[in-house]
Amino acid sequence: MKKYMRSGKDIFLVIALSLIFNVSFAQQVPMYSQYIMNGFLVNPSFAGRDGYTTLTLTTRNQWVGMKEAPSTYAASFQTRILKNSYISKSTSVKKKIVRPTKGGRVGAGGYIFNDNNGIMRRTGIQGIYSYHIPLGTTDGYPNDLAFGLGLTAYQYAINMNGLIYDYSDPLLNNYDRSVFITDFNFGASFTTSKYYAGLAMTNILRGSLLFGDTTRTNRNELGHYFLTGGIKIPLAPDWILEPSGFLKSSDMLLKSIQLDLTARVYYKEDYWLGLSWRTNDAIILMLGLKFDRFYFAYASDFTLTDIRRESFGSHELTLAVKFGESARRYRWINAY
Repeated sequence: MKKYMRSGKDIFLVIALSLIFNVSFAQQVPMYSQYIMNGFLVNPSFAGRDGYTTLTLTTRNQWVGMKEAPSTYAASFQTRILKNSYISKSTSVKKKIVRPTKGGRVGAGGYIFNDNNGIMRRTGIQGIYSYHIPLGTTDGYPNDLAFGLGLTAYQYAINMNGLIYDYSDPLLNNYDRSVFITDFNFGASFTTSKYYAGLAMTNILRGSLLFGDTTRTNRNELGHYFLTGGIKIPLAPDWILEPSGFLKSSDMLLKSIQLDLTARVYYKEDYWLGLSWRTNDAIILMLGLKFDRFYFAYASDFTLTDIRRESFGSHELTLAVKFGESARRYRWINAY
């Protein structure tokens, strides 16, 4: 039994390595392969972008087959707060008529998440406000400049279950097993009917990650930076190609850069198939379908590192349902 005994120093070493691992791969925030499917999880300005009210469930299991491998679960909600407004139009006989229309510049959303990585667990909630500014139209669709702000609150906790250690160790009896953090995220984006681009920043306040003696040097979370962009290219009637990119970094800058390059092909916007490459990590296969107001998407990450010898890849599943009449769709939202 003694060989399984863990000292306070051993456990703190595991915690430190866990945090270092997260920092190295810029994963103090959850990783998503299907960032296109629910963009406001990484950029708050995307909340309410399409005018629908949307409920989404996402689950991700990374490196399946490895004990205590990372896993993420998230449930999100977003909507556009629409209002009735009226526009005046002149007819061919020079009469003016007033027609009701739907408009609204405010988007809102929120999500809860649970992110596990080894003995570390991160659980939290975020509320999001976005403001959309119309800037002309492209092919009859409004161009949208948006800004978003997210208020997030979460807890880092250490799971001691299954660990055998010396309960009399003073080091283990004088540290907090959880840390509560509140912070802000910010995002901006520009969207047209043909392309989109967005920039987001998380952990603006750089919350403290100190678990032990508060007289020690403090350890803060890293700020994270996300740059997204994509373009829609018509290939043939009913077929669309959408290349996109997702660049991730942190306060460690060049040491933490990771890039996802993705290409998805849509048929009638009801079915899609995609392939993605994540630098120094994985090749990702994606597929999805839409049925009525329901959306289903699946992604499988084929790991390129040595971890592939110990796992069966990573798997991500997204389910969404969109509510609202056709008048709520993004293309019918008018400025006011």
